[in-house]
Amino acid sequence: MTRVAVLYGGISAERDVSLSSGRQVVAALRTAGYDVTPVEVGDDLRAVIAALDPKPDVVFNALHGRFGEDGAIQGVLDWLDIPYTHSGVRASALAMDKAAAKAVFQAAGLPVPRGRIVDIAELEHADPLPLPYVVKPVNEGSSVGVEIMRTGDNRRAAVAAGWSYGAQALVEEYVPGRELTVGVMGDRALAVTEIASEHVFYDYEAKYADGGSHHVVPAGVHPDIYARALDVALAAHRALGCRGATRSDFRYDDTAGEPGRLVLLEVNTQPGLTPTSLLPEQAAHLGMSFPQLCAWMVENAACRA
Repeated sequence: MTRVAVLYGGISAERDVSLSSGRQVVAALRTAGYDVTPVEVGDDLRAVIAALDPKPDVVFNALHGRFGEDGAIQGVLDWLDIPYTHSGVRASALAMDKAAAKAVFQAAGLPVPRGRIVDIAELEHADPLPLPYVVKPVNEGSSVGVEIMRTGDNRRAAVAAGWSYGAQALVEEYVPGRELTVGVMGDRALAVTEIASEHVFYDYEAKYADGGSHHVVPAGVHPDIYARALDVALAAHRALGCRGATRSDFRYDDTAGEPGRLVLLEVNTQPGLTPTSLLPEQAAHLGMSFPQLCAWMVENAACRA
């Protein structure tokens, strides 16, 4: 029987999300017939390494955010020569760094929003782009820290003064319209989901709170946009060098009519696996149960060594 250690929790701002993902994964893998060892990750890396002795056959990485999604734990697992799920060091680090990922997407000819990296001090004193625009941490996930600055908004200085995500931020044009997402498994883009929410955008609460958002799969968009979203998601997955499963997030501006403008925002190398997450929903749409999805990830685990 394959022995799988599930890493979950972690020390990022997304710890609660990871705990939820991990609990789901542990139950699913046991249903699928694996010998599962849950490993709740805290701030002691030595304890994590000790929990992986003796070595499991595979590590299921259910961590989200910094240290779990940015190449850090992936490097440790490569060093230990333990195959693990999802992307490796390089792809994970690139995808987590929004500025680096955006440069890769631009080089690959993929559609991205206009924007630039700014020092927080610059944001405090003036608008770095014409309003409206979006301010994002460079190295966070799950929409942590994202702010939308609109015409007439007087929060800019307060946002800058309270910024706790490093000395810089990514500032991008605000793209109106609809929120779309596409899951990728290996060499296959799964489906296009539209995310409808009463929130200003698909923020942390909309992602994970019960009733925070409504998902429509397949999305009711122009056929050309649907096909384009699938193509761009797979191209972004490949451009970053990802493996296993990823999820690409888009804005679709159809405010002037269809087909409209499709813009790639980011690629998530550790898609959520919570009860409200999008990748499992798309897999289910194509006839794959959650235990089957988790088993696929285990069977496609690898490491650099």
